[in-house]
Amino acid sequence: MSNLMQIILALSFIMMVYSLDSCPNKCGNVHVPYPFGINDTSAIIVNSACAMNESFMFLCDSTEDPPRLYFGLNLPIRDISLEKGTITIGTYESFDCYNKSGQTHHFNYWVSLGSGPFTLSDTRNKLTAVGCDTTAFMTDGVTFGSGCISLCFGNEKLDSCSGIGCCQTAVPRNLKFINITILSGSNHSGVLEYNPCGFAFIADEQTFDVSKLRLDDRPYSPSTKEYATSDVVVEWVAREETCEHAQSSSNRDRYVCGDNTYCTYSENGQGYRCSCAPGFTGNPYRPQGCQDIDECKEAVNYPCYGACKNTVGNYTCRCPLGMRGDGKIGCHGFRVTTIFTISGAFMFVMIISLLIVIIWRKRIKEKNFLENGGMLLKHQRVRLFSEKELKKATKNYDISQFLGEGGFGSVYRGSLTDGTQVAVKKPKDLDKTQINQEFQKEIGIVLQVNHVNVVKILGLCLETKHPLLVYEFISNGSLFQHIHQSRSQILSSWKVRLRIAAEIALALDYLHSLANPPIIHGDVKSANILIDENYTTKVSDFGASVLISPGQTDMAMKIQGTFGYLDPEYLMTGILTEKSDVYSFGVVLVELLTGEKPNPNARSGSNSNIIQYFLSSLERNDLSEILYLAVTEDELEDIKVFAELAKCCLSSSGMKRPSMKQVAEDLGRLRQSNESLWAQQNSLETEHLLAANTNQHDTIIMPTFDIDHYYSTASL
Repeated sequence: MSNLMQIILALSFIMMVYSLDSCPNKCGNVHVPYPFGINDTSAIIVNSACAMNESFMFLCDSTEDPPRLYFGLNLPIRDISLEKGTITIGTYESFDCYNKSGQTHHFNYWVSLGSGPFTLSDTRNKLTAVGCDTTAFMTDGVTFGSGCISLCFGNEKLDSCSGIGCCQTAVPRNLKFINITILSGSNHSGVLEYNPCGFAFIADEQTFDVSKLRLDDRPYSPSTKEYATSDVVVEWVAREETCEHAQSSSNRDRYVCGDNTYCTYSENGQGYRCSCAPGFTGNPYRPQGCQDIDECKEAVNYPCYGACKNTVGNYTCRCPLGMRGDGKIGCHGFRVTTIFTISGAFMFVMIISLLIVIIWRKRIKEKNFLENGGMLLKHQRVRLFSEKELKKATKNYDISQFLGEGGFGSVYRGSLTDGTQVAVKKPKDLDKTQINQEFQKEIGIVLQVNHVNVVKILGLCLETKHPLLVYEFISNGSLFQHIHQSRSQILSSWKVRLRIAAEIALALDYLHSLANPPIIHGDVKSANILIDENYTTKVSDFGASVLISPGQTDMAMKIQGTFGYLDPEYLMTGILTEKSDVYSFGVVLVELLTGEKPNPNARSGSNSNIIQYFLSSLERNDLSEILYLAVTEDELEDIKVFAELAKCCLSSSGMKRPSMKQVAEDLGRLRQSNESLWAQQNSLETEHLLAANTNQHDTIIMPTFDIDHYYSTASL
């Protein structure tokens, strides 16, 4: 580059910095930092360079007293945060009000953020409805719809939004438009004297205070002549692209993060934001980026009890000669005199060496934390464990704590200091990029799953080279162990096997139908189905799972899973669908019936596997020959229905297989029928006992029967 070109670039940089310094940065009481800018209604000429682009230029109405800043045309801005990547705006509330003669006022409100880099925050906002006969809906008009119902039976005091007088529901990701509709089923009849109106609005749950609401509130205040408003949090990104794409050499000139910054990707905004690197402060979007913090001048935030020295991005603190300790925490001991100079020098070297080791270890942990996505995940609702905490819990991953191993890593049992039993998933020492991709995929799935029959994640550890996942510990092992490796009493009855199958189906139906977005498990097998201390079934291991985007029904991907359980269609085409899980679930049903593994079966007398042998036996009406549990005649009829359902799941064509929703409903009906039959049989036995007692005694003693006790002992 020529000297002239360097001079031109330097002058351009200086002019840009000077231009930004001359830009207005406040409207009323709202601070407006770059990359945002202000378009003042009173200004004759607007400096477009004051904002990064037109999307970040906001309107300041200086005719109001005090002046107010607006998002778009009519949404007042109350706060802008560079650190959090949020904008807090005020929105009106949807409402409907009634009197004794009928509806008097009705208003449905909508919010549109346009096509720019703005989305409604899914972590901060919730749809909130207040009223005694109020149904609130929210929709984007295309792919999403949800809502909640608020009821009450008197003039209750509002202290929570649990459905009595007030209800709430979550807002999904990637939402730029939302329409809020409110309805009343009975026009608030019966509660008009204290609750003539129903309200619905999007509210920031961090600032929303339900105790400030009353059931007799009105949408319009005569004293202020204003309609009620609520705070809504909008997330924004600098550009709608990934950090990797933005930082590539071909796009470097469009990268907006300044010096001494790092880039973080927002899943909700589908783009990246900038943050100052540790040890630096300032505005990461300005051309000069962030500046070094002189920690030695800010003793309140960066303590030093000795000689402080500022370094770029950090600082050092050395205790006085002869004293011991970490200067940042404290120094103790006595100062040495000239007589002990040599001894003091030796101690000084030892202290400095110790500090270097501590700082080095700390920086390694901080580096691992950042590389493992710590800056993004620390804002999620998940516990972050330290490396030391998990080492202590697992006895430094002692072999005695080993539970099992999969393609992703090994699992160890652990006990936290509060007594909580956990299962720690420790990745294998493979390629870091591959491990982190698997980690990001699995954590993205398990963080959004919440179902009684799915193993719950308790937290993460990001301080290690590879991230660790911490799950709840399931004490009774896997279904595979109870079928194949031990004489389990848990599976001693047909009733328990039917319950286990029904609970697995409910979990898979939840993943397919109710999770947002839907999830294909990808590795359904008896080894991934656990049983807890209450004999509740838990589906686990999402290492092979995939998320299905809206409108998508399948996923072309590398073949993963366990042979014997894999869908033949998936093996041939490489396309994973929800019906692939249905096939694998059918294999588990056959295991529950036959007690055989899904591999070549010695009982059949041929090289065919257990699935082929099962289907052949079903066609020959020889089902009872392959069962490995004793059943009654009535139970055999249910087992035939159960076997036919397994046959449907094992169809070679995915189109002919039922959905998991259909399977769950069929098993639910079969289980309900089985429970009813069991209750009827016990009723007949009770009548027989009563008759016998009537013949022997003048006084009839009614026998008692504890169904919960029977159920628990039968399970054992």
